[in-house]
Amino acid sequence: MQQVIEGALAKLIPGGPHRLQGSSRTDAGVHAFGQVAHVDLPLHARLTPRKLRAALNAYLPDDIRVMESVRAPKDFNARFDAVAKQYRYTVWNHPAVNPLLRGRAWHVPTKLDYGAVKRAAGLFVGTRDFRSLTANRGPGLDDAVRTLTRCRVVRSGPRITFILEGSGFLYKMCRGVVGTLVQTGMGRFSEADILRILTTGNRAAAGMTAPAEGLVLWKVSYSGKARRGK
Repeated sequence: MQQVIEGALAKLIPGGPHRLQGSSRTDAGVHAFGQVAHVDLPLHARLTPRKLRAALNAYLPDDIRVMESVRAPKDFNARFDAVAKQYRYTVWNHPAVNPLLRGRAWHVPTKLDYGAVKRAAGLFVGTRDFRSLTANRGPGLDDAVRTLTRCRVVRSGPRITFILEGSGFLYKMCRGVVGTLVQTGMGRFSEADILRILTTGNRAAAGMTAPAEGLVLWKVSYSGKARRGK
């Protein structure tokens, strides 16, 4: 996505390259509704934010859109000034696939114990070592401590939404948490098992990594100081 947007900028504003810095990198197949990025443009690019958005969207493919464009403080950094990120993951828990959610949800045909999933979700909240929920990167992972401020599960009929919010996430951590919770709903893990998984740091003891297509980077939050400039 970054390369595509940079290509559109190059066509629109001569004198590039115009390097885009996103707030977060997402895995292949993961969607990003609330992605934030910044780019430094030359002074001769006399476009208002509104005109820049419209012009960029004219050059972009249908599955990529700039939803909002604003002038940012000179020292604003989309990645390093972010104070929180929220991801949402959709599971369709029904024997039949919902064709309207194709490519945007994980179809789980086995009926889940929603109560067990909801109780287990609260165990992930807090500041802890999440190496047991990230993709295995071997012994090179030095700092796996992250703070998860929210791990909420909401059900609407067969649609189950997992809401995860924190200051930062490890590689495939959200998908590891969701995969473990879904398998908890299948009866594979108990609450005691979840606590052991979080304590031991053993990825093999945790649940599967949920498929990428159900995950969305929903929102990135910034402090008022970052938005206004220092």
